[in-house]
Amino acid sequence: MGDRKEARDEEFQSFVIGRWPRLMRTAFLLTGEQHAAEDLVQSTLEQAYVAWRRVGSADDPEAYVRRVMVNAHARKHRRKLREFLAPKDDSGFVREVADTGDRIAQADDRSALLKALAQLPPRQREAVVLRYWEDLTETQTAEAMGCSVGSVKSNAAKGIAKLRAIPGLADMVTHGGRK
Repeated sequence: MGDRKEARDEEFQSFVIGRWPRLMRTAFLLTGEQHAAEDLVQSTLEQAYVAWRRVGSADDPEAYVRRVMVNAHARKHRRKLREFLAPKDDSGFVREVADTGDRIAQADDRSALLKALAQLPPRQREAVVLRYWEDLTETQTAEAMGCSVGSVKSNAAKGIAKLRAIPGLADMVTHGGRK
């Protein structure tokens, strides 16, 4: 019995080590604050550990954990009226470190993009983050958000339209990364 528990613990540890950067990036984009993102990932992983037998045997454990994280964020957001992706005073703010392959990181002014993302309603922000930052399919995004593919399409399209309507943002993203 102890050997099985050790094996499960090692499997969970391996999962966490391999997925931590991506989970943190998603959490940061959902919450907008480094500490809130860390808290969200930690509480999500606590839930995943307790249910690791079920989570680890799922077809896609990362998708399962992502769904838990999105649900936890949505529950918290319902209680909290407002979230900010860019604090008013960012002097002590720890910046998100982008993946080396992250094309969005090539934008000249990443903070402008985060501020624009903060202006989106929560469901549109979730759809945009999961579809375009995390590069999930519409089906995977729908599973993570707990909604239909049509809702994902609608929320993502509305969110992207709002982002494109912000003066200068579309030019920065489409031209800023192609110098």
